[in-house]
Amino acid sequence: MKRFKTIFLITTLFSTISQRQFFGQTMFATSPDSVQIAYEIHGDKAPTLVFVHGWSCDRSYWKEQLEALAGNYKVVAIDLAGHGESGLSRRSWTIEAFGADIVTVIKKLGLKNVIMIGHSMGACVIAEAARQLPRDIVAGLVFVDQYKQLHTPRTPEEIQAFATRLEKKFSDSVAAFVRRMFHPKSDSSLVERVAMDMSSAPPAVALAAFRSTWAYSNQITNTLEELKLPVIFINSDNRPTDTASIERYGVQVMIMPGVGHFLMMEDPERFNVLLKTAIGKIVR
Repeated sequence: MKRFKTIFLITTLFSTISQRQFFGQTMFATSPDSVQIAYEIHGDKAPTLVFVHGWSCDRSYWKEQLEALAGNYKVVAIDLAGHGESGLSRRSWTIEAFGADIVTVIKKLGLKNVIMIGHSMGACVIAEAARQLPRDIVAGLVFVDQYKQLHTPRTPEEIQAFATRLEKKFSDSVAAFVRRMFHPKSDSSLVERVAMDMSSAPPAVALAAFRSTWAYSNQITNTLEELKLPVIFINSDNRPTDTASIERYGVQVMIMPGVGHFLMMEDPERFNVLLKTAIGKIVR
């Protein structure tokens, strides 16, 4: 029986990994808490674009962007600890620790003039990475569908209540949660692939990261004011964006209609046009 369970787990893991469509060769850097952080790098033109995935995702979610932009920029895509091909030995799954993962790769590669692009939870991570880096390294930030409004803190009780709902029947709960984030007309095969992928995440990592993301969001406006960097939000129209509450903090907003939360995968061609425009605004 034990041998059967081992074979089943290995087969399931291989099946999940084989569905990831990584663009290039995997390299590794070592985080401050000794976790191996996977990344890939392409191109050699300034500025450097650093892509950071969202909650329970991995760098393959940026495949269409890496392919489209590698000819005009240096592009780096990273798997945060506990995600993709990165290590699982971390004890504290926090935005601060994930931010240090990004800093580790940037410092190892000696990157300058960096624009960081973060999807969902990855937006919090790039903000924290920018906070940890010297001020002359980061040129700007692009948040992809993380905040529909700013300055709307959640209580610890609200955070715990939602995490508890996810924790019960974790895989089924996460898969249902993910499906609701797509546009009704999204490709069903993409929806199911992402739902299966994210619901296969290690629950301990996912739940801790979820709690930390929501807690960090309560201070994101303070972080943005501290950084004083150009910041652009690219949001879908799956829920209304309170543009006024965002622009109050000096953030520019771009809206992509007809897509859900995974806009860079649901319609990569249209998203890439918006992303190039955002990069151009930051560079100028």
